[in-house]
Amino acid sequence: MDAFALTRQLIDIESTTGMESAVGDALANELTTLGYNVERMPVEGERFNVWATHPAHPQPELVLSTHMDTVPPFVPSSETADRIYGRGSCDAKGIIVAQIAAAEKLHAEGIHVGLLFLVGEERDSQGAQLANTQPRGAKFLINGEPTENQLAVASKGTLRVEIAATGKMAHSAYPELGESAIEKLLDALANIRRLKLPDNPTAGPCTMNIGMIEGGRAPNVIPDEARAHLLFRLVGPAQELREQIADAVAGKAEAEFKLQIPYMEFASLPGIPTMIAAFTTDIPALPQWGTPLLIGPGSIHVAHTEGEYIEKQQLLHAIDLYAGIARFLLGKDPATAGQ
Repeated sequence: MDAFALTRQLIDIESTTGMESAVGDALANELTTLGYNVERMPVEGERFNVWATHPAHPQPELVLSTHMDTVPPFVPSSETADRIYGRGSCDAKGIIVAQIAAAEKLHAEGIHVGLLFLVGEERDSQGAQLANTQPRGAKFLINGEPTENQLAVASKGTLRVEIAATGKMAHSAYPELGESAIEKLLDALANIRRLKLPDNPTAGPCTMNIGMIEGGRAPNVIPDEARAHLLFRLVGPAQELREQIADAVAGKAEAEFKLQIPYMEFASLPGIPTMIAAFTTDIPALPQWGTPLLIGPGSIHVAHTEGEYIEKQQLLHAIDLYAGIARFLLGKDPATAGQ
């Protein structure tokens, strides 16, 4: 298989979260052509995960996995001598190709691994949650995300919070007759910004982003409603932070906790440099798929950007890296995982 050509082929199939069926079909067809048994694992509507194994080894001990969906907007592929550009090039269609190529490399050596490609990672890990209800007995899960081929020893979690304030409408010429929801929201956000966020000696500080603020009806109307959407990157348990947020907004607004993904730590392996992933992955939703590791080609700093790309050399290195880790974990080459 031509790794660069297949990467571009997948990039050129739009697969924004919720629209993954076409790229799933393309992957299923490619894997069937390569001789895999392919299962379309239904998730929702026409969306499905792709589970592929070699016919003689339907329950492999090790699984290579990543996601098929991308964030908007769709950006078609292009190529230079050193890079492949386009939406999903590093997050995570180049990783899909590296994992397929690694599985083929291992198959030629008589080592058989499974391939699990998931929908919905960029929104809510819906595909991973569904897959977790249908485990296949694997001992190890190597999850692919852009870590520049370094092994993540920790991955920050996520706490998504909506802060909502209510007030009373009035003519802006007579503010004493109303109650501004926006001012109450601003006071609540100021209290949250003064919180001392947790710090972890391994993963560093918990961080917060006020991603959206909305509210009000017109400049000449005292606003009766306002809300803000916040995202915290967790570095440990979240219960104490949740309580601090609720206390900080008390009397001004209400805090609704929309999503929580836990902070996680992983093992390192000999011969592979390590890093801290400040982002979340599908791993917390896949506890039934074996001991997890997190590694992949590409930089998270260009993922989700207009100029997203993957270095061709990193993609090729990832093929060897995934194969080397699989050999090490399966006891086929105990010397080092980094070759």
